[in-house]
Amino acid sequence: MDVTDFPDDLVQTQAAWNATYQALAAPRPRDTTALRRRLLRLSVRLWWHPYWETVPSAPAVRSELRHLARAHGAVRAA
Repeated sequence: MDVTDFPDDLVQTQAAWNATYQALAAPRPRDTTALRRRLLRLSVRLWWHPYWETVPSAPAVRSELRHLARAHGAVRAA
């Protein structure tokens, strides 16, 4: 699958989910309740995004999306 097939909003949501998860996993995170709520909202957006109705093998593609979002996060951090 070509990585350009992912809608921008889906990649951005996954990147936001990754950042929120990392913030929550950090030692002594601040405002854990807000981070948990944000993680839950982002999870719902990711799970129910209309894009998933268009792909035949969603689990494999979801994994690819996570890898793509991590790579984008690494590029932005550099």
